[in-house]
Amino acid sequence: MRIEEDLKLDFKDVLIRPKRSTLTSRSEVDISREFVFRHSGKPYRGIPIIGANMDTVGTFEMARALARHDLAVALHKHYGEAELVRFFKEISGAATVFYSMGIAKTDYEKFRRVKEEAGDTITHVCVDVANGYTKMFIDFLRKLRDNHPQIVIMAGNVVTGEMAEELILDGADIVKVGIGPGSVCTTRKMAGVGYPQLSAIIECADAAHGLGGLICADGGCTSPGDLAKAFGGGADFIMLGGMLAGHAECSGEIVEQDGRRKMRFYGMSSRTAMEKYSGSVAEYRATEGKEVLIDYRGPVENTLRDILGGVRSACTYVGARKLKELSKRTTFVRVARQLNEVFGA
Repeated sequence: MRIEEDLKLDFKDVLIRPKRSTLTSRSEVDISREFVFRHSGKPYRGIPIIGANMDTVGTFEMARALARHDLAVALHKHYGEAELVRFFKEISGAATVFYSMGIAKTDYEKFRRVKEEAGDTITHVCVDVANGYTKMFIDFLRKLRDNHPQIVIMAGNVVTGEMAEELILDGADIVKVGIGPGSVCTTRKMAGVGYPQLSAIIECADAAHGLGGLICADGGCTSPGDLAKAFGGGADFIMLGGMLAGHAECSGEIVEQDGRRKMRFYGMSSRTAMEKYSGSVAEYRATEGKEVLIDYRGPVENTLRDILGGVRSACTYVGARKLKELSKRTTFVRVARQLNEVFGA
C-alpha cells in the first residue's frame, strides 16, 4: 500500500484567471481544431466535442444534429448490423461519427461484418471499456490497429500518464480519459476507484502530446465552464453524456412526473442497461451506474448554443483567438473549499 500526497483537482476546484485581451467579441473566436492523427494519418477539422456512446445519447438522430455544427458523435454499440450499415452509407463523408465497440470476440466479429458492408464509410472507431488497464484491452487494441491501419482509433478509459502513453504506442490515435466522473457513473462509490478529472486530463495530455497522440476528456462536465477548464487543461476532445441527455434526439423514455415531462437517463453499467442488453446483472459483478429522470429539454440546438457560446466566452477572457491557444493562455486558480465540505457538515 502507498499514498500519493500530490494534490489532485476536479473541475470544481479551480477557476480560470482572466488576462488582458485584444478580442472585442466572441464572434472573433474560432473554436474548431485541426489535427492529423498519429497512426491513421487522417486529417480532422471540426469542433472537438463528441456525443457519448451511451444508448440514450449516441444515437443516429444526435449524430445528424451535431454534424450540423461540426461536432461528432460516438454511436452506442447496441444498434443492429443492418441499421449501422445503412447509417454509415447515408452519412459517408458528411460527419465525424465513431463506430463504438467493446473487446469481446463478438464485438470484433460484428465490426468486421459491418465494415465489409459499409466499406470505407467507417473511418473512426471508439474502443470503449470501463477499465483500460487490462492486458486483454491492450491486446485487442493492437489487433485492431494491425488489421485496420487506416482507421482513427479512440480507446479508453484510463486516467494516468503512463497508461495514456501505453495506448498511444499500441495504436490509439486518441486516448479516452476518465474513470468515475460521469453524472450517472457510480464506480467511485461502488469500487472506490477513480481519479479527479482535471488532474487526469492535465497528466494524460502531457503524456500523450509528448508522443504525438491526443486525448478525449470523458465525463465530469456539467456546465460550459467545465468544458473550458478541460480544454484549458489540455484536452483535445471532450465527450459529453449528461449535458446532451434529455433532448429530442436522445432515445430515453419520456415520462410525466408532477406535470412535467422527464426523460430516463442511465449509465451503461447501471442495472437498467445490463438488464436491457444482457438480461440481468451477472452474479460476479455489481452495478456501477445509476438511472435518473431529467427534464425533457426539446431539440439539442439551444443547449449546443450555450455550450459553444460558453467556450467562446472563456477564450475571450484570456485572449485566445483560437481554441488551440486556450491551454497555452490558461492559468488555473485554486478555489477554497467551503467549510461545510472541509468538516463534512
